[in-house]
Amino acid sequence: QVQLVESGGGVVQPGGSLRLSCTASGNIFSIISMGWYRQAPENERELVATLNQGGGLNYADSVKGRFTISRDNPRNTSYLQMNSLKPEDTAVYYCNAYIYTQSGLKYEWDNYWGQGTQVTVSS
Repeated sequence: QVQLVESGGGVVQPGGSLRLSCTASGNIFSIISMGWYRQAPENERELVATLNQGGGLNYADSVKGRFTISRDNPRNTSYLQMNSLKPEDTAVYYCNAYIYTQSGLKYEWDNYWGQGTQVTVSS
């Protein structure tokens, strides 16, 4: 089984910074992509940023130039550096990953989610 564990959320003033981390563990053969999504109260979950195995990047327009996604492949960890935070960035942030797992001679891929970490931007 695979687990994604996030950390780094908290309360920050407008203009401040936070760095989120997400570490994948379990019977991982290969991580295809890792990304971050967020969900504010009464809103649908939305994409924030993704980074695939080939280095392809995708950011939501609302965070371009302020957020940076990166990966530490040997540690199966993704980071989301968030700068110039705004009150509208307040949400629960979820880590997401497409992962190939191996069990004996069986390989399969699936989509996994972390439990979420709260980010609150408020003065």
